[in-house]
Amino acid sequence: MYKKILVPVDLNHLDKLSKALSTAVDIARHYQATLCYVTVSNSTPSPAAHNSQELKTKLQEFAREQGDQHAIATETLFIESPDTAVELDDDLLTAIEQTGADLVVMASHPPGVADRLHILRSNGATLLRHSDVSMFVVR
Repeated sequence: MYKKILVPVDLNHLDKLSKALSTAVDIARHYQATLCYVTVSNSTPSPAAHNSQELKTKLQEFAREQGDQHAIATETLFIESPDTAVELDDDLLTAIEQTGADLVVMASHPPGVADRLHILRSNGATLLRHSDVSMFVVR
Protein backbone atom coordinates (compact mmCIF):
# COMPACT_ATOMS: atom_id res chain seq x y z
CA MET A 1 0.00 0.00 0.00
CA TYR A 2 2.70 2.52 1.00
CA LYS A 3 6.11 2.53 -0.62
CA LYS A 4 7.77 5.68 0.73
CA ILE A 5 6.98 7.38 4.02
CA LEU A 6 8.18 10.93 4.65
CA VAL A 7 9.02 11.67 8.29
CA PRO A 8 9.89 15.28 9.17
CA VAL A 9 12.43 15.34 12.00
CA ASP A 10 14.04 18.07 14.06
CA LEU A 11 17.24 16.64 15.50
CA ASN A 12 17.07 19.27 18.26
CA HIS A 13 13.84 17.68 19.55
CA LEU A 14 14.07 13.93 19.00
CA ASP A 15 12.79 13.36 22.53
CA LYS A 16 9.44 14.88 21.49
CA LEU A 17 9.21 12.75 18.34
CA SER A 18 9.43 9.26 19.81
CA LYS A 19 5.76 8.33 19.21
CA ALA A 20 5.82 9.62 15.64
CA LEU A 21 9.12 7.86 14.92
CA SER A 22 7.81 4.57 16.35
CA THR A 23 4.61 4.89 14.34
CA ALA A 24 6.56 5.50 11.14
CA VAL A 25 8.78 2.48 11.79
CA ASP A 26 5.75 0.24 12.48
CA ILE A 27 4.03 1.31 9.26
CA ALA A 28 7.25 0.93 7.25
CA ARG A 29 7.75 -2.60 8.58
CA HIS A 30 4.16 -3.57 7.87
CA TYR A 31 4.26 -2.35 4.26
CA GLN A 32 7.98 -2.92 3.66
CA ALA A 33 8.23 0.78 2.83
CA THR A 34 11.23 3.08 2.85
CA LEU A 35 11.36 5.81 5.49
CA CYS A 36 12.64 9.14 4.25
CA TYR A 37 13.67 11.39 7.12
CA VAL A 38 13.52 15.05 6.13
CA THR A 39 14.92 18.04 7.97
CA VAL A 40 14.29 21.65 7.02
CA SER A 41 16.78 24.02 8.63
CA ASN A 42 18.49 27.34 8.17
CA SER A 43 22.25 27.80 8.20
CA THR A 44 22.54 29.15 11.74
CA PRO A 45 24.16 27.03 14.46
CA SER A 46 21.84 25.00 16.68
CA PRO A 47 22.22 22.57 19.58
CA ALA A 48 22.19 19.72 17.04
CA ALA A 49 24.93 21.08 14.75
CA HIS A 50 27.26 23.99 14.15
CA ASN A 51 26.45 24.31 10.46
CA SER A 52 24.31 22.89 7.67
CA GLN A 53 26.82 20.29 6.52
CA GLU A 54 27.18 18.92 10.06
CA LEU A 55 23.39 18.76 10.44
CA LYS A 56 23.07 16.97 7.10
CA THR A 57 25.68 14.43 8.21
CA LYS A 58 23.91 13.90 11.56
CA LEU A 59 20.60 13.37 9.74
CA GLN A 60 22.23 10.71 7.57
CA GLU A 61 23.72 9.04 10.66
CA PHE A 62 20.32 9.13 12.39
CA ALA A 63 18.63 7.50 9.38
CA ARG A 64 21.34 4.84 9.12
CA GLU A 65 20.99 4.04 12.84
CA GLN A 66 17.20 3.81 12.54
CA GLY A 67 17.52 1.53 9.52
CA ASP A 68 20.01 -0.75 11.27
CA GLN A 69 18.09 -0.80 14.54
CA HIS A 70 14.70 -1.58 12.98
CA ALA A 71 15.77 -3.47 9.84
CA ILE A 72 14.07 -1.01 7.47
CA ALA A 73 15.18 0.90 4.41
CA THR A 74 15.91 4.57 5.07
CA GLU A 75 16.99 7.65 3.19
CA THR A 76 17.29 11.34 3.97
CA LEU A 77 16.48 14.71 2.50
CA PHE A 78 18.02 17.88 3.90
CA ILE A 79 16.48 21.18 2.86
CA GLU A 80 18.22 24.43 3.73
CA SER A 81 15.79 27.32 4.07
CA PRO A 82 16.53 30.98 4.77
CA ASP A 83 13.46 31.27 7.02
CA THR A 84 12.06 27.99 8.29
CA ALA A 85 9.22 29.66 10.17
CA VAL A 86 7.84 31.09 6.94
CA GLU A 87 8.88 28.45 4.42
CA LEU A 88 8.48 25.17 6.33
CA ASP A 89 5.13 24.19 4.82
CA ASP A 90 6.25 24.90 1.26
CA ASP A 91 9.54 23.08 1.85
CA LEU A 92 7.72 20.02 3.17
CA LEU A 93 5.34 20.07 0.19
CA THR A 94 8.39 20.19 -2.07
CA ALA A 95 9.90 17.27 -0.14
CA ILE A 96 6.77 15.20 -0.74
CA GLU A 97 7.06 15.81 -4.48
CA GLN A 98 10.84 15.30 -4.66
CA THR A 99 10.79 12.00 -2.78
CA GLY A 100 7.62 10.57 -4.27
CA ALA A 101 6.30 9.94 -0.77
CA ASP A 102 2.82 8.44 -0.55
CA LEU A 103 2.44 8.90 3.23
CA VAL A 104 3.64 11.53 5.70
CA VAL A 105 3.98 10.60 9.37
CA MET A 106 4.64 13.61 11.57
CA ALA A 107 4.42 14.69 15.16
CA SER A 108 1.92 17.26 16.33
CA HIS A 109 2.82 19.91 18.84
CA PRO A 110 0.92 19.65 22.12
CA PRO A 111 -2.11 21.96 22.16
CA GLY A 112 -1.82 25.01 24.36
CA VAL A 113 -2.64 28.67 24.82
CA ALA A 114 -1.08 29.67 21.49
CA ASP A 115 -3.55 27.40 19.68
CA ARG A 116 -6.55 28.87 21.46
CA LEU A 117 -5.34 32.36 20.54
CA HIS A 118 -4.72 31.20 16.94
CA ILE A 119 -1.07 32.23 17.15
CA LEU A 120 0.24 28.85 15.99
CA ARG A 121 -0.96 27.11 12.89
CA SER A 122 -0.84 23.43 12.11
CA ASN A 123 1.82 22.31 9.64
CA GLY A 124 0.05 18.96 9.33
CA ALA A 125 -3.24 20.63 8.40
CA THR A 126 -1.50 22.77 5.79
CA LEU A 127 0.15 19.71 4.21
CA LEU A 128 -3.17 17.89 4.22
CA ARG A 129 -4.90 20.78 2.43
CA HIS A 130 -2.22 21.24 -0.22
CA SER A 131 -1.06 17.70 -0.94
CA ASP A 132 -2.78 14.59 -2.18
CA VAL A 133 -0.81 12.12 -0.05
CA SER A 134 -2.09 10.48 3.10
CA MET A 135 -1.16 12.01 6.44
CA PHE A 136 -0.71 10.49 9.88
CA VAL A 137 -0.31 13.13 12.58
CA VAL A 138 0.82 11.67 15.90
CA ARG A 139 0.15 13.49 19.16
